[in-house]
Amino acid sequence: MPTQHWLLKTEPTTFSFDDLWNRPNRTAFWDGVRNYQARNILRDRMQPGDKVFIYHSSTDPTGIVGTAEVVKGGYPDHTAFDSKDPHYDPKSKADAPTWYMVDVKAAKRFPEIITLDMLRSVKGLEKMVLLQKGSRLSVQPVTPAEWAIIEKLGGA
Repeated sequence: MPTQHWLLKTEPTTFSFDDLWNRPNRTAFWDGVRNYQARNILRDRMQPGDKVFIYHSSTDPTGIVGTAEVVKGGYPDHTAFDSKDPHYDPKSKADAPTWYMVDVKAAKRFPEIITLDMLRSVKGLEKMVLLQKGSRLSVQPVTPAEWAIIEKLGGA
């Protein structure tokens, strides 16, 4: 299967790109996704080797701060089973999990955040899922052409 490209949103006060960068081997599981469409992408489509943009949301400014790579495809999100975890879901069971996660490894930190406003002004990104009205999904596909444009913006 060819390499796919994705965008993962995170709130930097909860888990930032720096948090990922500072983990052992720059690797962490991407947990806590509680949207069925995003869950389906994590469970069914994301594969090791896929490329990921890390996007900081709920901050000022919002934007893409770096890249990562999927190093482990979808598997049950264990935080859903832990009643002490903020992502606990009593309906999700270990033998019939509702929620999934992937493992990602930080690859490159961009020298400057590529803000949402910047992305909106770049030719070739007009159809990007992130830029569509009402787009709030925390896991989104990115086309190869969009990836190339943004990677160039990030200094690649």
